[in-house]
Order: sequence, then C-alpha cells, then structure tokens
Amino acid sequence: MSVGERETLERLARSHAVPHRQVMRARALLMAADGVANTRIAEEVGVTPVTVRSWRKRFSEDGLAKLGQVRKGRGRKPTISDEQVAQIVRLTTEETPPGHTHWSCRTMGTRVGVSHSAVQRIWSDLGIKPHRVDTFKVSTDPKFEDSPANLASGSAAG
Repeated sequence: MSVGERETLERLARSHAVPHRQVMRARALLMAADGVANTRIAEEVGVTPVTVRSWRKRFSEDGLAKLGQVRKGRGRKPTISDEQVAQIVRLTTEETPPGHTHWSCRTMGTRVGVSHSAVQRIWSDLGIKPHRVDTFKVSTDPKFEDSPANLASGSAAG
C-alpha cells in the first residue's frame, strides 16, 4: 500500500460523508496493512473473514478505484420486468380502463399483475400523469351535436 493510498483510506475511514460501505472497507484495509489478522478485522468491522479476504484481494487487484463499488450481479434484483414496465406505459398512454376516463394505480396494477405502489413508482420515475394524458373526450352533454362539422361551421343549434 502506497503512502497516498493509506492517506486516502484514513480520510475515508474518518469520513461521515461517504457511504458506510466505503468506511468499513477502508477501516478493514488499514487494519490489514497494519498486519491485523482477517478474523480480528472481521470482528471489528462486523463482517465475515471471507468478506475481509475478498476486500483485500480486490484492493490488491484494483486499488482504490473500486473500493466502494458493488460487483455486477450483486444486490437486489428487479422484480418487475422491462416488458411489464413497457406494458404499463403503453396502457397508460394509449388506452383507458372500461368505464373510466383514466387509469388509477390500483386498476393498472390489477390489470398488469403488479402492486399499485410499483405502478406509482414507474409513473413517477417516468413523469407519467395518467390524469393529465391529452386525449379527445366526447362530451356527455345530451345537447352536444353529433356532427363536429356543425360546430366548426357555427350552424349548431343552441
């Protein structure tokens, strides 16, 4: 470990502004550089010795560049497929539920087979507002003329 790397790790280990994951790894790597055993480091940091070994190996291979990164394939997997997201967007913008003027989170969730909160997150993330989708709505007024041409020409009875 170089002097510069050690200074960076010491700064990270004391930081309150970086993610906790980086602080833990920095502390573990500093203890390893001081000759502390993996089992002792694991106890201090609150992880397993296998985790400490993997952090040390990764540091020796990649240096500080990937200190706080989570390896690809790790972490929580998405529970809603891209196809379901596309279906929600398509239905929201192209169709309305029977008997309603626009979709609600609950009706969309029931239709697609996801939770209403998932629908709300998708709409929010994509900036979709189903109650504000611009579509032409035919008037339910019984005095409304059947022919839009009559309205345009001004010959509608009033």
